[in-house]
Amino acid sequence: MEQLAARAQTLVEALPYIRKFHDAVVVIKYGGAAMVDNQLKAAVLQDIVLLWYVGMRPVLVHGGGPEVSALMKRLGMQPEFVRGLRVTDQGTMEVAEMVLGGKINKDLVDGLNQAGGRAVGLSGKDDRSILARKLETHEGQPIDLGFVGDIVSIRPDLIRLLVDHGYIPVLSSIGVGVDGTSYNINADTLAGRVAAELGAAKFVMLTDVRGILRDPRDEGSLVGRITAAEVGDLIADGTIDGGMIPKVAACLEASQGGVPRVHIIDGRIEHGLLMEIFTDRGIGTLIAKDAAALP
Repeated sequence: MEQLAARAQTLVEALPYIRKFHDAVVVIKYGGAAMVDNQLKAAVLQDIVLLWYVGMRPVLVHGGGPEVSALMKRLGMQPEFVRGLRVTDQGTMEVAEMVLGGKINKDLVDGLNQAGGRAVGLSGKDDRSILARKLETHEGQPIDLGFVGDIVSIRPDLIRLLVDHGYIPVLSSIGVGVDGTSYNINADTLAGRVAAELGAAKFVMLTDVRGILRDPRDEGSLVGRITAAEVGDLIADGTIDGGMIPKVAACLEASQGGVPRVHIIDGRIEHGLLMEIFTDRGIGTLIAKDAAALP
């Protein structure tokens, strides 16, 4: 009886959030351990379908760097990185497009459909929804990584059309140049831009850390709620550094683009997406565009 009562209380706690975000677009960046572990993957896809069934309108954006590297090695190719970014020659780009726009994208679409959703896979080539050009600078320095792309613009019309007709769009991080050249786009950056372009009510980034930590060595120092301006201060003073910077930068881009609530959560926690969206405390970091938007 106590277990049943606890479950009922969970549903009651979720009700205000279901009501508030009914019919709202929620963009989810999917990556990290949650993509590699099959049990975690199944849980994430179930969570997304549940969001869809209770009336939210999820959009999934994914990367897949480890899978690209794994296939490259199987083909006798050696992955190469410069300042944390993949060097992408023509052969690497072909592998990336096969893995990101093909295998991973269709596996996720199939997983969502098996869980009861109606998902459709896309890349930036579909309707030229992600127009890109060659990335020429990184962290203020010139760089040549081959077919790594910088986002020029996003055409969200096709994504909106699918969402409005009851589908879950699944977007891979492949962009296209004006001449038809394929480009590999950073999935974090893409997801933040997509959230802003769609006017999403929420942007949720799944990572392999709990969220923003005041002390990167202490997971107990999680920052539960913070404003975008305060996040900028933590980057400036070095609290946020290394691999968290591009992820947080994507979150700030979404926030500055008008997304009122941005979440960074640990994708290694099973059903963490539901815990973050439907509970009062959440499990990660909520970034609000300003103090007025904090709960």
